Amino acid sequence: MSAAAFGHGGFTGTGIWIDPQLDLFVIFLSNRVHPDGKGSVNPLIGKIGTIAASALVEPANRSTALTPTALLTGIDVLEREGFTRLAGRRIGLITNHTGVTRDGRTTVETLHKAEGIELKVLFSPEHGIAGKLDESRIADSRDEATGLPIYSLYGESRAPSDASLEGLDTLVFDIQDIGARFYTYVTTMRLAMEAAANKKIRFVVLDRPNPLGGELVEGPVLDEGAESFVAYHTVPVRHGMTVGELAKLMKEERQIDVELEVVLMEGWSRALYYDQTGLAWIDPSPNMRSMNAALLYPGVGLWEMTNLSVGRGTDAPFEIFGAPWIDGRELAATLNRAGLSGVSFMPKDFTPRTSKYQGQKCGGVAIIITDRSKVRSLDVGMEIARALHLLYGDKWQTTQLNRLLGSEKTASAILRGATREEIRQQNAAALQTFLTRRAKHLIYRD
Repeated sequence: MSAAAFGHGGFTGTGIWIDPQLDLFVIFLSNRVHPDGKGSVNPLIGKIGTIAASALVEPANRSTALTPTALLTGIDVLEREGFTRLAGRRIGLITNHTGVTRDGRTTVETLHKAEGIELKVLFSPEHGIAGKLDESRIADSRDEATGLPIYSLYGESRAPSDASLEGLDTLVFDIQDIGARFYTYVTTMRLAMEAAANKKIRFVVLDRPNPLGGELVEGPVLDEGAESFVAYHTVPVRHGMTVGELAKLMKEERQIDVELEVVLMEGWSRALYYDQTGLAWIDPSPNMRSMNAALLYPGVGLWEMTNLSVGRGTDAPFEIFGAPWIDGRELAATLNRAGLSGVSFMPKDFTPRTSKYQGQKCGGVAIIITDRSKVRSLDVGMEIARALHLLYGDKWQTTQLNRLLGSEKTASAILRGATREEIRQQNAAALQTFLTRRAKHLIYRD
């Protein structure tokens, strides 16, 4: 909510928030003292207020929000065309639970039932084909609905094996990415493209929106030679590209000799965030649960290889962060003084149910998005790092600081106390070079 908001909570479990600046009224009525005189609903009232404020759409954006049928993803376009691009093909499908048509049917089901093509095998990325597993290694399995084998690309191997590609002439990729470089689905796509090239197999990408839009590009570009499973190519942390555009970029720059086709979306504009597309939100992974989390992820998720909890094991991953050695009030005050646009910081203690610091009380901070159009995810991330180094330099363990950041120069700048503006300036030339590189691979140019 805005700084003009005010409210009051009652002992029995009532609460009211009024925000004249947002023209928002939130009223919550309960009887928390029934039947035993105990209980507390204050945290719930706060969450409901946050959800209500987050759900507001600026009037300027309302005209750009699409109806549920206006945007067609790659699978929708493919189906409308009668699957002619895949006619007579023997197909392996790389997908998970996010591969769905606009009306909610899975791409697995859609291609399996399509006439004139033969869907032979499935491949699944990190978190498995249902997107529910948070494990370091996932085994092969079989799809119950179709009986097709599922080869895990997050198990013994991260790329399709020669045996799994036997008898195929086409690989199809349909997975929703999140728009941050260290999210691993695009790495899976790159490795599959290389495997397809080795076997002279055609590669088809069914394109989907970048949830963070396609205009804003942020963050250090990955150092040359620093590629890994969480760093698939020399792109910035927030690259502003779709998976189809990234496939084109990597094919040329990594010299992947594969027959590539991107089935384009219809109706997507680079200015659109995911919640303006009319498409249903499906958690791309177990901890990516909202548009707000996705927007903050490129900045907050950067530091989870350090001894900082980024909210995994709570109800708000990437919207809260902390550790047992943090004073949330002190950290929130420091971050609020930094004057970041579009966000504010609120002290929040939390106890992760799983993951890092499981069962331990963490002092921490909740990030409140006040104006999405002004949020710069990497600025948020750099200020968090600067504050942690300033306040808790003897407790914040930074040996893995560069693991997801992928820029030795930026990591060194953080550790010497550089400001976010200094960091932005030192990365400006490499970022401009990337923008030039990416320009010829952009598909959607409105």
